[in-house]
Formats: sequence, structure tokens, C-alpha cells
Amino acid sequence: MNGLDWAVLIGYFGVMVAIGVWSHKRVDDVSDFFTAGGKMPWWLSGISHHMSGYSAVMFTGYAGIAYTYGVTSFVTWSFPIALGIAIGSKLFAPRINRLRSRLHVASPLEYLKNRYDLKTQQALAWSGMLLKIVDVGAKWAAIATLLSVFTGISLNQGILITGTITAVYCTIGGLWADALTELGQFVIQLLAGVAMFIAVIVELNDRNIGFLGAWDEPALQGHGKPLVGPYGTVFLLAFLFIKLFEYNGGMLNQAQRYMATPTPKEAERSARLSALLWLVWPVVLFFPMWMSPLLVESKKPDGSDSYGLMTEQLLPHGLLGLVIVGFFSHTMAMCSSDANAIAAVFTRDCAPVIWKRARTWNQEQGLRVARIATVVFLGLSMAAATQVNSPAFKDIITVVIKWVAGLMGPMAIPMMLGLLRPFRRSGPTAALTSWSMGLLAFWLVNYPINWNVDGGVPLQYQVSVPLAVSLVLYIVIGFIRPEDTPGRLAIIEKINSDDDAAAAVVPDQRDSVPAPRT
Repeated sequence: MNGLDWAVLIGYFGVMVAIGVWSHKRVDDVSDFFTAGGKMPWWLSGISHHMSGYSAVMFTGYAGIAYTYGVTSFVTWSFPIALGIAIGSKLFAPRINRLRSRLHVASPLEYLKNRYDLKTQQALAWSGMLLKIVDVGAKWAAIATLLSVFTGISLNQGILITGTITAVYCTIGGLWADALTELGQFVIQLLAGVAMFIAVIVELNDRNIGFLGAWDEPALQGHGKPLVGPYGTVFLLAFLFIKLFEYNGGMLNQAQRYMATPTPKEAERSARLSALLWLVWPVVLFFPMWMSPLLVESKKPDGSDSYGLMTEQLLPHGLLGLVIVGFFSHTMAMCSSDANAIAAVFTRDCAPVIWKRARTWNQEQGLRVARIATVVFLGLSMAAATQVNSPAFKDIITVVIKWVAGLMGPMAIPMMLGLLRPFRRSGPTAALTSWSMGLLAFWLVNYPINWNVDGGVPLQYQVSVPLAVSLVLYIVIGFIRPEDTPGRLAIIEKINSDDDAAAAVVPDQRDSVPAPRT
């Protein structure tokens, strides 16, 4: 990087902070901070939903998969996400929007205390927050890894820089700041992605390698196969189910985008836009990664530095700075949205249970705590980032695929399936059992069983078994021990019906946090 690249990067950071300051004027209460007051247009919600699913992991971990295996990086990652969101646009998006418009909640988990009970809500809230700390920590580590390639600064310095800038704008402006910065980040990503795409095509032509002929090169043998290595059919199916839950609200930040739109119909349109972007845009981003074995030689065994090396080699200064800004755009978009979601869960779901005074907060006090919770979460995730590549977590892609994907199912199934009428018989017993046994299955498959199987348990089973255990138990226990009380049925009807007269009357949950049981 030279002075021009640094100017682009610093200018980007300045704009992000300025958007946060401007968004501050639109945040008057907790609802504005966490759900934009339900006033976000569907197209902004859709772009924000799309952007909040990216991070620099794509340019490190998934770049390594593309470098090693080829197009399976798209087939087993962005394609299942696109399909999952498309299904969720009808199945989940309108119902999640009604959580805000009908039940008047500000956190995606807030409805669980009446849909199940307080214990279930607290179990999912605390475990979800812990998982998000690890997840976002991997994202900080990914962007810091890229920053170290370009600037030579240490991993911890990179984590501190990106985390601090993100903390400033998302703490000041809440979800409005997240969405508006993500819109700007989308434009930057578009310019950077197209620039890199063109640069790779030009370089291939200079080497007398055609756009299509590249696939016949020896270095890309087998790279055109959709399912290879550990990324087989079982992995693809498991990932589709995981992403169906995760990207439609299971990881909380995407749920907020649905809640932020004015109506269920607009939430549905938002999801469709996001699904379309996930289907088309990653192909442009992945193409240079698929060609990377022809252009660079990775210095890391997992190929995670290949995209960074290729960017340095192919792009002139200025454009190089723009692409680096694109890396930051991905990561800061996801991490800021996660921080806002987790702050919502803590402020609305956890604090009133563990702290009696929290039950009497006014809007100003609640907003202040929300901002403090955002900063604390970012600080904890930055601390977790320093442990990526340690013996406990291993490399970035292991954290993202094994830990996050493997633990997603047990946490998301009670929340997401609890919205749907067919699962109305499943109550707190089904929810807590599926959650706890899914977590136990994750531990067993990834550790004791993995240690005692020659060559270890295949990745596809490490991520699919916990999901399968949770799903089966949630459904079976619901039939064996139905807990569909009138109050729970009323909530489900409220979430599923557009007809105000037909929907059962459900108490406003904004100020109905029960005291913890003793």
C-alpha cells in the first residue's frame, strides 16, 4: 500500500463514522436503535440483509476453499444461502416482521418467553450471545489477516483498528447507521468486485489463457466439479438447512432486517432481493478466486492468503485501496449488525431477568444501556479474535464452518420453528431438550467421537448431526408431550395472521418481562 491506498482507506473510515453521527438524529428510543422503528424501506432492508451476511472470511477462508477446490466454494456456500433465503421469504420473513408490528418486541428472542417460557428464552439468549462472540471474533481475525498482508501490521493491531471504528458508528446510530453504512459498503463492494473481476480477465488474456479455456489448465484440474473433498452431498444438504435457519433470523441480525420494514409484505420483498443478490453477486466475487491458482502461489497451506496476494499483484494503487476497503465493508457490515442484534437480546431479554432495576428503565435509560451493551459485545468479540488460530479454535474457516454452522441448528430451531403453526404442539420441553441435546451432540461428534475415529469424523457430519438431533427431538417431543396452551396458540395465531380480527389478542410484550423464577 502507498499513500493513495491509505487515503482511500482513511476516507472510508471517516465516511462510516459520519454516517453514524448523522443516523444518531434518527434514534429516539430502543425501538429506533434495534429495529429502525419499523420504517426502513424494503430495498434498503434487502441490501442490508445481504451485506450483513458477508465478512472478510469470504476473502480468506472461502478464498482458500476456492483456491484448493474451485467452484464448490459457491455451490456449498452462497447458493444454499440464496436458496434458503428465497424459501424463508415466504416462510419466515413476514412472521418475523409481525413480531415487531403485532407483539411490539425489539429483540427477535423477546417473544420466546410467552411462546415457550422464561427458561427457554434465557437458554437461547445466553448461548446465542456466546456463539456470536466466537463468530464475530473469527470475522475480526479474518479482516486483520488481510490487513496484515497489505500493511504488515500485527493481527491484534488490525483487530483493534477495525473493531474501534465499527464500535463508533454502530453505537451512535444503531440499526439505521448499520443499514446506511451497508448501503455505502454495497456500492464500494460493487466497484471493488468489478475492478478485480476485470483485472483477472485482463491478466488471463495477457497470459494467452481464455475466459473459458482457463478451466482446461492443469492447475485447475477438478476445480469445475461442484462437490469435492469434504464438501459433498451431505454437507450441501446440511448447509442448506443450516442457512435456511441462520440467514432468515437464527443468527438474529438478519431477523432485525425483517423486523425493520413497515409491513410483512415488505419484509418478504426484502428477503427476495437479498436472495437474488446472493445468487448472482458472489459469482463475480468468486471468479478471481477460482482463477487464483493460475496467477499466484499461496504461502499458506489452506490458501487463505491467495486473494490478498493476487490483489497486490494485479491492481494499481488506488484501486488496491478500494478493494481493501471492500474487505472492510464486508466485515464491518456483518459485525456491526451482529453487535446491534446481541445488544437487543441483552437489553430486552437478559438484563430484566438478572437485574431488577432493568425492569423499570425508561426509554432514555434503555437506549443508554443498549449502546453500552454494543460496546461490551464488540470488546469481547475482539478478545475472542485474538484466540483464533489457537489450539482451541484452530483456523478461521474451522471456526466459521464447524463452530458456527455446527451450533446454529440447536439454537435456531426452537426460535424459527416456534413461529410456524405446524409446530404449535412443541412447547418448552421440546425446545429445551432439542437445544441441550443438540449442543451435546456437537460436543460428542467434534471431540470424544472425533478423537476415537480413524481420520476423524468427516466435516459434513460434524455440522449436520447436531442439527438433525435438534430437529428430530423438537418435532417428536412436540407430539409425545404437546404443550399447546391457549396463550401459546394465541401468540402463534398473532404471528401467522394478517387479519386483525382473526388473530387472537396477545398482551403487548414491551413491558411484560416477568421476574425470574426462584
